[in-house]
Amino acid sequence: MKTGLRIDDVAKRYGEVVAIDGLTIDVRPGSMIGFLGPNGSGKTTTMRAVMGMVRLDRGTITWDGATIDDKARSRIGYMPQDRGLYARMKVREQVVYFARLAGLSKAVAAERADHWLDRVGLADRADSLTQELSGGNQQRVQLAVALVHDPDLLILDEPFSGLDPVAVEALRAIISERADDGAGVLFSSHQLDLVEGLCDEVVVIAQGRQVAAGLIRDLRAASPRRRLRVQWREPVGDWRPVIGSLAEFDGVTADVDLSADADFEAAMVQAMAAGPVSEIGIEPPGLDELFAHWVAASSLPSDPVDLGSAP
Repeated sequence: MKTGLRIDDVAKRYGEVVAIDGLTIDVRPGSMIGFLGPNGSGKTTTMRAVMGMVRLDRGTITWDGATIDDKARSRIGYMPQDRGLYARMKVREQVVYFARLAGLSKAVAAERADHWLDRVGLADRADSLTQELSGGNQQRVQLAVALVHDPDLLILDEPFSGLDPVAVEALRAIISERADDGAGVLFSSHQLDLVEGLCDEVVVIAQGRQVAAGLIRDLRAASPRRRLRVQWREPVGDWRPVIGSLAEFDGVTADVDLSADADFEAAMVQAMAAGPVSEIGIEPPGLDELFAHWVAASSLPSDPVDLGSAP
């Protein structure tokens, strides 16, 4: 039975610095997990540990219940935050080289290299030296290297960094396809709008510890805060809410912060009484607001938020 990647109670210290402290993550086949945290929180150390580049002080990392060996790692597509490319090698030769390292025959490696260079939009730069490419295009080469051997698991460290909007959309489509085809995907990113659009689940760490984990919809629903957003058809003067606190107001639109147990109906009725309304709704905080709250609270002694995984 395929259970995917399990990172179980892992810990790593560098002298007095705690890089990871008791972290557990499950990446099931076909799932896409957003791995979030501020700089220096332990994301890259965790990903390198999966690839055997970091020796852990405690904990285990398994794939389908077995310890990950070199053969298993050949079925992982790894995209490091710091590019691991040969600057003086031609682009196509580079992708073929890494495909061969993963065990593909020469003919298959060449075929797969051409396919993925086309998918990432670099078919016309196949004979260019890697060092001649822009930073964003080198990032595309790195993605082609990670995908060329059709891996069962993708470990992507800041894959969207440095990409233009067209390349971002291409990458979104590619990793969504890989998850739909059954590959597990664990990726880190500071672009929380992309994470919220791509993932059902997130794991958030700060100072090496997990501070939140679970389905995004459940984490949002569990927040004690809500926001009322109102847009009137015409200016309503110096309006003030009777429930909650006014976060933003320009005379035509308003954002009101409320507690999750507030009388939402009364708040909406009062807003609509001020004038004709074109839009109105109440939502829990977005992932960006929740992330800022979790990170700010991470220095306080508390238990991590854990609402479980998708069924």
